[in-house]
Amino acid sequence: MKNHPSDCRTADDAVRGLDLSSHTVLVTGCASGLGLETLRALSRRGASIIALARTRASAEQALSTAGARGVPVECDLADLKSVHRAVEMVRGLETTLDALVASAGVIGGKELVKANGLELQFQVNYLGHFALINGLVDVLQDGRSRIVIVSSDAAVKQAPKEGIRFDDLSGDRTYAPFTFYGQSKLACAIYAKELARRLAPRKIDVNSVHPGAVRGTGLNRNLAFPLNLVLKVASFFMKSVEEGAATQTFLAANPAARGVTGRYWVDCRVSDGSPHLDDAAMATRLWDISSEIASRSGSGRNASPS
Repeated sequence: MKNHPSDCRTADDAVRGLDLSSHTVLVTGCASGLGLETLRALSRRGASIIALARTRASAEQALSTAGARGVPVECDLADLKSVHRAVEMVRGLETTLDALVASAGVIGGKELVKANGLELQFQVNYLGHFALINGLVDVLQDGRSRIVIVSSDAAVKQAPKEGIRFDDLSGDRTYAPFTFYGQSKLACAIYAKELARRLAPRKIDVNSVHPGAVRGTGLNRNLAFPLNLVLKVASFFMKSVEEGAATQTFLAANPAARGVTGRYWVDCRVSDGSPHLDDAAMATRLWDISSEIASRSGSGRNASPS
């Protein structure tokens, strides 16, 4: 494939040789794991980073750890009011974004946890990013900017067969941790494709990513025994964080990815993803419900095309 670089094994490989000194990139989940590695690789090539984490202190620490120039921003994706404040702070910087990488994520534990009335994984992995990105979409640059949304093959393998359980977004009736994790990541991929369609007139690229099974991200810290032990053993066969961040870093900045939009990527290549990605009615329903929830929660703007 012409958009696949000759070497894209790690995040550093994905942007090797590029001069990103004129770029500003927003990264969520920058305090650890894939977000931190994406921040590090992009900043190493000169990019300025708007670093989002649950606390300002952890965002500051991420920038310091990476030796990156940028701005730390507190953004708790479980709290839509915090998301709204982050949107206003980023907009107040009066800068344009070359890329926005939605990398933050959680995996839920055995017991149901809710935020904003929604099952936690759906809120953090998907809806918080929906509100954040839609609030910032008009500070992206036509014909230049990119949006990268981290999904997962759990969207294919673990999500409900029917797709999104619109009648149980709270998880009160049917919660199961892996199923709802898959649902949240399916929502991310559906959103990416629908946003790509809506932003097509502005020629802003929007793609979703399966980073692979990655060790050392901290995502599995909520899992109970024996699953945590199983995954600890399985981690020996997983990708490193450097390898896992390769595709999202590639899509954020590599010229070879320019002009490809609305696709689902694995290992720096376009892949098929879930069959639900072709369900336009599901995409529209998800968009409308998400907009209603975000607006009802006082999380501000929806500046994206209708």
